Amino acid sequence: MTAAPLEPAEVDGLRAQFPILAQTVNGHPLVYLDSAATAQKPERVIAAEGAFYREANAAVHRGAHTLAAEATERYEDARAEVARFLAVDENEVVFTSNATEGLNLIAYAIGNASLGMGGAAAAPYALRPGDEIVTTELEHHANLIPWQELAARTGATLRHIPVDDEGRLWVDAAAEVITERTRLLALTHVSNVTGVVSPLEQLVPLARAVGALVVLDACQSAPHGVLHPRALDVDLAVFSGHKVYGPTGIGVLYGRAALLDALPPFLFGGSMITTVTLEKAEYLPSPQRFEPGTPRIAQAVGLAEALRFVTEIGMLRIAATEEALGRRLLDGLAGIPGVRVLGGTDPDGRVGLASVVVDGVHAHDAGQFLDDRGIAARVGHHCAQPLHRRLGATASLRLSCGVHTTAAEIDLALEAVAGVRPYFGVAA
Repeated sequence: MTAAPLEPAEVDGLRAQFPILAQTVNGHPLVYLDSAATAQKPERVIAAEGAFYREANAAVHRGAHTLAAEATERYEDARAEVARFLAVDENEVVFTSNATEGLNLIAYAIGNASLGMGGAAAAPYALRPGDEIVTTELEHHANLIPWQELAARTGATLRHIPVDDEGRLWVDAAAEVITERTRLLALTHVSNVTGVVSPLEQLVPLARAVGALVVLDACQSAPHGVLHPRALDVDLAVFSGHKVYGPTGIGVLYGRAALLDALPPFLFGGSMITTVTLEKAEYLPSPQRFEPGTPRIAQAVGLAEALRFVTEIGMLRIAATEEALGRRLLDGLAGIPGVRVLGGTDPDGRVGLASVVVDGVHAHDAGQFLDDRGIAARVGHHCAQPLHRRLGATASLRLSCGVHTTAAEIDLALEAVAGVRPYFGVAA
């Protein structure tokens, strides 16, 4: 299913809703091309979070007074908004601090099941020596290290689906990596280095054929298109609110209801129990069993407003707009001498994101050159050292689009990237 890209006038209207974009940086109008790291916030998201504190601040699920009831209603309304965004049920939505916590929650819950916690219901998800966890060479550290630690705690083996020299997952090799011993496949939906969309339609069936759980890191896909975990046939998925124009400090874990209810908790405390004695406790079903303590209430309210913001624009239109910007970006980068695009310059199956290595110039120097011209771009390894190593780079300069990005801003960035090597004296 496709949709028409946003018209320039529509993008201008959206830009007016982002107060931060009105400022200048180093004497130039701000060009924000670092949405993959964190998205800027429209005024309505900032206002929604502030309104909660001004009008309804109270702990949820506890007090009997009016404010407590109002706070609980706004918090659960936020959960319902997330459920609509993902096309899932409300009890399948767990609020976390971010995607990293969501992935750690899954890993620790499976680790606890492997220790015998959760009884017979959790036993099917326990890992033992000889079992295998499969990730990919694309993963950022948040979807790699928790599985390394889970393998170390359980005796399971960690394996990886390799990428080819272009940085795209090698599907033929995946068929050899995913075997009858595979119990879990954890992979990114979209690479935060190359912007390439993973071929889930080919990889998920391989995991299904051997009865493995599928965990999807949707950090870089949730802001850029339709994200329906059930349609993708994944068991668990995570994303961070701050990358979808929401506040920092809030993330989402989706899980199939039966799976979440079977897995033992990861953190323990108040608000997640049914009964407690001095010797033991019994736990509520999901999502409460994974949300102990006072949750991130204002952040959840802000996230819900952010999801309403992108939903009103239309996720299909956002995807079409950013795909066009990504093609413009890749086409432009392909014509700049001395610039190598990680993942190649084929625009098919990618979002509006590209990372480049500028020959003879360190990524940090290139980033500073752009910043001097008011252009905010990411530099470093983007928490994906293994992928950078595989592609022969220690660091790169990353340009990433948001819903407010214009074609003129892409052109300004391309002009700046083309000027890096001459400025540092490594090209005429």
